[in-house]
Amino acid sequence: MMQHHSLLRRRMLGLIGAGALITAAVPVLAQGSQPITWLVGQPAGGTVDVVTRLVARQVEQSLGQTVVVDNRPGAAGAIALQVAAKAPKNGLTLVTVPGPILTNVPVPQIGKELAGVAMLAKGPMVLVGTTATPLPGSLEALLAAAKKDPKAFSFASSGNGTSQHLAGELLNQMAHTQIIHVPYKGGSQAVTDVVGGQVPLGMLGITPVLPHIKAGKLRAFGVTTASRSAMLPDVPTLSEAGLKGFDADQWFVVATTAGVPSDRITTLNAAITKALQSSEVQSALASAGVVAAPASAAQTTEFVAKDVARWQALAKRANLVLD
Repeated sequence: MMQHHSLLRRRMLGLIGAGALITAAVPVLAQGSQPITWLVGQPAGGTVDVVTRLVARQVEQSLGQTVVVDNRPGAAGAIALQVAAKAPKNGLTLVTVPGPILTNVPVPQIGKELAGVAMLAKGPMVLVGTTATPLPGSLEALLAAAKKDPKAFSFASSGNGTSQHLAGELLNQMAHTQIIHVPYKGGSQAVTDVVGGQVPLGMLGITPVLPHIKAGKLRAFGVTTASRSAMLPDVPTLSEAGLKGFDADQWFVVATTAGVPSDRITTLNAAITKALQSSEVQSALASAGVVAAPASAAQTTEFVAKDVARWQALAKRANLVLD
């Protein structure tokens, strides 16, 4: 009888011990099963949104954790950045940051209110001109004409302080021209007006202008990056076309709330880096005119700081009026 009680007691203690282990494990499992919210500060269907959703799907599979993409457009992406900056410091909130973008309105910055997690992609812009009205046929001739008559030329971009605006102002500085900037609220109307000849030139993303270049409605003078684009292999870089050393990227970076533990950021970085290796994601990036640019969290933070500082210096030199 004593043996029976002793055996029963040992079994009970074993069950209590196992229960304690299960109870201890529950918070960890519950945290791991909480969904990740991935904020996008632009409307659904745009380049930033499409790329984010594809990468998010892959990250979901890698981590075994639901990832919900949440579009919060408005204030040039600042709303999404503010939500991410105020989120709990648990790494369950991510935000895609397109750049470079300069603004006079204080917005959360990577390295301050936000922590860099990973690079997604980088890519060129392209200087295009309408064929609806006669324009010089080469970059050299175009810049010579712009120097002779500064008020005769203007360029469209998708907005004030955007990468396209900044690339156009870099061209002005390097070429010693004063081509007038015409900002639009988004790229689609800018493309329409350059095709129609309302604005003679555009510094724009490759994807929306590619069909018009192929149709002969736009002439491509050069891409902004140091190397040519696979989407426009016959179009020289602006550096090759006469502005030696010209180099400007548009980029997409993933960030989270400042103060998230570094091991969580490392886990997220590894999942995003793995996603960038998938053929589906690489194909989507290529069709958006950008290429995967994997980097560690530290490299991402350093890249953004250097690039933003570079454009802030240009804005100061050019006395740019920002929103």
